[in-house]
Parts: sequence; C-alpha cells; structure tokens
Amino acid sequence: MDRLSRETIIWLATTRADGRPHLTPIWFVWSGERAWICTSARNVKAHALRRDPRVIISLESGTRPLVGEGIAYAHVRPYPPAVREAFIAKFDWDIDVDDDEGVFDALFEIEVIRWVLGAPVSDAPTDD
Repeated sequence: MDRLSRETIIWLATTRADGRPHLTPIWFVWSGERAWICTSARNVKAHALRRDPRVIISLESGTRPLVGEGIAYAHVRPYPPAVREAFIAKFDWDIDVDDDEGVFDALFEIEVIRWVLGAPVSDAPTDD
C-alpha cells in the first residue's frame, strides 16, 4: 500500500496575504491521484488557498520525507462521491454532512505537480 493512502496527516504549506508562510497539519485522503482536505472556509489555510492556490504538501516522517509542490482547487457540495467515500472509510467522517457548528465546509483538491523530495510509493514492508 502506498504511503499516501495509509498516512492520516499531511502538512500543508500556504502563503498568507502578507507573504508569510503558513504551515499546518491536517487530515487528508488520497483519491484519484490527488490529496483532498476538508476544513473551515473561515480559517487561514482556506483564505490562503483561495487567494494563491500554490501549495507544498509533506508527510510527517522526517526519516522518510515526501514533499510535493502542487495546486489547490476548491470544491462545493455535493462533493465528489469517491472523495466522500474515502473520508468515510478512513476517518468515519461524512464530509457532506455539516457538523453541529458547520465548521468543515470547504473541500480542497490538491494536484501534485512535482515531487521534490521522496517517492510516494513506500518500499517499506506493510501489514497488508
């Protein structure tokens, strides 16, 4: 199984309006050769992605780094069925259903343009 399907957290780097970097960990799924994140439309990362869709993503491991440059695309509900199903399978979370506060109301698709460090397929043994 590849690391992008197995891992639960991805680090997302965006750029704030004043040019400062913004780096944050977030749950993600890997579907259709893309990373998908669901977040609040009101937070820093969502504002940054709408203003400048260029991103860098990275998996958590410092000993087996995986870093990619990409472009983020915003989606509106209803979200793509395969992505919704991937979030349900991985996190038991239906991203098409509002939570009590409507916090997770922005879905972004991240297309990796170039892997700059590491390889997305693991060569390490897994439990699969």
